[in-house]
Amino acid sequence: MPDSAAASRLDVEAVRQDFPILARPLPKGLPLVYLDSASSAQKPQAVIDKEIEVYENYYANAYRGVYRFGIQVDDGLELTRAKVRQLINADRSDEIIFTSGSTMALNTVAYGWARKHLQAGDEILLNELEHHANFVPWQQMAAQAGATCRMIPLTSDLRLDMERLDEVLTDRTKLVAVTAMSNVTGTITPIKALAQRAHQVGAVIVVDGAQSVPHQVTDVRDLDVDFLAFSGHKLFGPSGIGVLYGKHALLEAMDPFLYGGHMIERVTKDQSTWAPPPAKFEAGTAPIAQCVALSAAIDYVQGLGFEAIGNHERALTEYAHRRLLEVPGLRIYGPEPPHKGAIVSFTIEGAHPEDLAQLLDRRGVFVRHGHHCTMPLHDLMGVSATVRASFGVYTSQSDIDALCDAIDFARQKLRLV
Repeated sequence: MPDSAAASRLDVEAVRQDFPILARPLPKGLPLVYLDSASSAQKPQAVIDKEIEVYENYYANAYRGVYRFGIQVDDGLELTRAKVRQLINADRSDEIIFTSGSTMALNTVAYGWARKHLQAGDEILLNELEHHANFVPWQQMAAQAGATCRMIPLTSDLRLDMERLDEVLTDRTKLVAVTAMSNVTGTITPIKALAQRAHQVGAVIVVDGAQSVPHQVTDVRDLDVDFLAFSGHKLFGPSGIGVLYGKHALLEAMDPFLYGGHMIERVTKDQSTWAPPPAKFEAGTAPIAQCVALSAAIDYVQGLGFEAIGNHERALTEYAHRRLLEVPGLRIYGPEPPHKGAIVSFTIEGAHPEDLAQLLDRRGVFVRHGHHCTMPLHDLMGVSATVRASFGVYTSQSDIDALCDAIDFARQKLRLV
């Protein structure tokens, strides 16, 4: 039997060997220090191999042919659907909708549920932590319906202020849209408590799980969320494939977002009727190889174990906070490590974030700069942009050290020392 303590730890050097891109030096022999996993994660060899396997051995269109390749592809997609169901503990596989990513998943709810059910005078509850993908669709739906968007207040350290929730959650609230983990501050939000409160007033809750699903256990039945969106490419899987989970009764009552092949029950010259979920929301040709390879990504993260992933990333985040706060003039935005995921966004007095990012790149350190598709949050923080370092299973303490060394280099180039 494996030692339980050892099983809850990651062997980071062994994990890094699973990702071929990390073994390839940059020009001039610089090692790659990839600190942009919140934007898109790197891919393990198992995922790369699975996508290639489809194209080399049995590629065909899905749900179209009864020949052997068609059946093999159909089986591959349904295997992935079953694995997603198990990953998030959904009740049924037909509650799992394949989309192009989190953005498409959230827009599917906006156009399929909100446009159908929102009325003038209704309210949508948002907050300023949200990515534009979980903010702008609701703004647009509210404008079309004559509804109103209201904001859950944030605390001084940029967490949801649950003590003030009653100020904005009322019997007029019809939808609550919230991220499970901020893509800027890493703030972890109390989804289960929010779902309970939303349901008490008859509202549905839509959760953006793009940042949370790759890093922590997600149980949609325990959380009692109505909709959950996440992306394959942040889960170490391919780009172009994402997931919308929805409670079956809600999916049945929704209108489709896209119209075309595969989502049809019957078409006549005068009208059309729709196939039941999930097909109703999967019009057109699926990202077939990407969907099949998502199955390998799920196997990979579950093989590592979310307990071990969480332990590793919490330790990294605590270490990054300690090291970065030693830098003169550096400010980290958001809560302390116990209340956040593996994301650290910061500014340095006298240094523009874009200049910092470019200078860090010269040392082989890849970070993101900008507003990270969260303009309302940056307006609230009083800055136009931040630098974001985000971590994954392959990130090591030496990567954090390299980030700090590169920041010292940048400060010298910018004459801040």
